[in-house]
This record gives sequence, structure tokens and C-alpha cells, in this order.
Amino acid sequence: MTEIKRWHPTARMNQMVAYNGLIFTAGQVAEENAGKSVAEQTAEILRTIDSLLAEAGSDKGRILSATIYLADIASFAEMNTVWDAWVSPDGMPARATVEARLTGPEYAVEISVIAAG
Repeated sequence: MTEIKRWHPTARMNQMVAYNGLIFTAGQVAEENAGKSVAEQTAEILRTIDSLLAEAGSDKGRILSATIYLADIASFAEMNTVWDAWVSPDGMPARATVEARLTGPEYAVEISVIAAG
């Protein structure tokens, strides 16, 4: 049986879980750039995802799927400018982007990914 690995537990969840060669991140939000522009929040979140995946022995080129939540879908182009500069051109994942009410008004973007280990 494959072991389940968990990283950065909180009282409610883990920031990342790996099982059977797959890595799942929790939805990541910008902490340092909360309340700032969508571009600044997106850049911070993507740096966090890079860091999390590195901890698990993976990287952005191995992302299989991404889900992006925007507080306002009108910010889609601004978020995509940062995403497009970051994403691995020969490893682009399947992706969904939806408008959603996030956990606080200071958050404009939340991103979760599933990657191969």
C-alpha cells in the first residue's frame, strides 16, 4: 500500500498531500500581498506553489491540473499575464478558472494544483 504524505498541517487541513505519485496542494492565497493587485497576489501564490512542489520533489513542469478561483472574473486577463509568464510552456496543465467568493475580501485569487511526483 502506498503511503500518504502530508505537509504543513493546520487545525483544519494540510497545505499539501501526496499519494500514489500524485501531489495535491490546498488552495493557496497571497499572505504578504493580500489586498494588493491580482498580479501581485498571483505572483506570490505561484512562488508558494513552486516552493511546495519542490518540497515534494516535483516542479511546475509536472503540474497535471490547476484550479484558479478569482473573486472577480473581470481580473482574468491580469491573472493570466502572470500565469502565462510562469507556466512551463512544454508542461501546461489542464486548467479551470472560476469566479468565487473567497474567504476574505483581501483575497482576489486562490490557486490549487495537482502534480505528478
